[in-house]
Amino acid sequence: MSAVAEALRRTLPAHQVITDELRCLAYGTDASFYRLIPEVIAVVESENDLKSVLTAARASRRPVTFRAAGTSLSGQAITDGVLALIGEGFASYELGKDAGKVRVGCGMIGGEVNRRLAPHGRKIGPDPASINACKIGGIAANNASGMCCGTAQNSYRTVAGMRVMLADGTLLDTEDPLNVDAFSRSHAVLLGELERLGRDTRNNGQLAERIRHKFKIKNTTGYSLNALVDYEDPIDILTHLMIGSEGTLGFISRITYETVVEDPFKASALVFFPDIRSACEAVIRLKPQPVSAVELLDRPALHSVENKPGLPAIMRELGEEAAALLVEVRAATVDGLKEKISAVHAALAGVLTVEPAIFSTDPATCDMYWKVRKGTFPSVGAMRRTGTTVIIEDVAFPIATLADATLDLQALLRHHGYHEAIIFGHALEGNLHFVFTQDFSEQTEIDRYARFMDDVCDLVVNKYDGSLKAEHGTGRNMAPFVEMEWGKEAARLMRRIKTLFDPDTLLNPGVILNDNPA
Repeated sequence: MSAVAEALRRTLPAHQVITDELRCLAYGTDASFYRLIPEVIAVVESENDLKSVLTAARASRRPVTFRAAGTSLSGQAITDGVLALIGEGFASYELGKDAGKVRVGCGMIGGEVNRRLAPHGRKIGPDPASINACKIGGIAANNASGMCCGTAQNSYRTVAGMRVMLADGTLLDTEDPLNVDAFSRSHAVLLGELERLGRDTRNNGQLAERIRHKFKIKNTTGYSLNALVDYEDPIDILTHLMIGSEGTLGFISRITYETVVEDPFKASALVFFPDIRSACEAVIRLKPQPVSAVELLDRPALHSVENKPGLPAIMRELGEEAAALLVEVRAATVDGLKEKISAVHAALAGVLTVEPAIFSTDPATCDMYWKVRKGTFPSVGAMRRTGTTVIIEDVAFPIATLADATLDLQALLRHHGYHEAIIFGHALEGNLHFVFTQDFSEQTEIDRYARFMDDVCDLVVNKYDGSLKAEHGTGRNMAPFVEMEWGKEAARLMRRIKTLFDPDTLLNPGVILNDNPA
């Protein structure tokens, strides 16, 4: 047994320290294509448990990775060191006055939080596709978003308070004035440096503008540098730096969200276009309209689900250049819903469609439309060749360039031989997901994948100045490319932040920042 495992057995109950090969193997993967077998798994049920884990890891100089539900798509929730597995002890829930706020532990499943908020007509802002499986800890640590929340209702924009434990075991509760006062004395150097970094960044006009520009579209590449330009109070800066930090700066044990309205009336339309450019022209027109979601699907994505029972027959008759938009509107009243539907029809007037857009308020029909969108990723996985893995990447482009960027991305996938690939995404935010299958058993295949990802990075960064990671977190896959996207000055700032919070590089090394291009 390793030294860190022995140390953990002295401080945690025996059943919370896992070292057997089978369970370590099982926790060697998350929802990404990476595998790292943990040296030891420590189930943490309380902040005291976590402090013991950090103490033991620091004494043994072993890295620590925090894992909630393990739905991470970019390799953030695996390690060959100490895996701190969030237990049920962190599944706390406290509803604020008038349901305007909700205080939840990192072990709560996001969908369960929304289920409890539903009777109050509220929900949390972040709406990742995996919300019925992922936990609050991962939602906040990855600044996860989804189909409706965009950049206005994600964790960064709706966080109202936080309990966070730093690498040295110190706990900060931003909603407890006495705790904040004590932390301000014990960590005056850290807070002073954050205040200075914020002031220097805001005074650096070029850098500040670069940061603001980068976060006008979805962006989870690197750290949340917008905290340095959006806030002056060092506690606020720290809180917002934690959002999207992927467990590399500290452990978010609890978060308080400002809840958002969940409108009771909804209508959806699945609109088909003869080509990508027509669909993207419609997206640009819909951007200023009162729509909740606009999801783009290219022709291969539609092909992947077109034969499923109950789907519109026209899907099988579309041309090979066709595309679709799934448009949803929501409102507090029936009349309000009708007004929003009318606004969408007016916006689409003059845009070439295969057939007129027809909205439905029937729950079964709307559910069917959303099954088209949500069924594309699993369909590719179901059809993959044995021995391959399914990879999903997400990027974002300025919405004005979405048509050209989508066509370029399709061409790039074909050029590298990924003929099974599909593209879909949250079009209102210029956010595209592309899904393809990859074999890593041969060096030639690994080299093909490397060439493709290099070309993707070149396309997104150098041609369109977009985001290499829009909502899935930087993870391990894009960590070597953070400086490419952000530039040397911003990358240096990110490294400074990492060193401030984690001088021993104890927390999730290799995630977000990684100087090894391989």
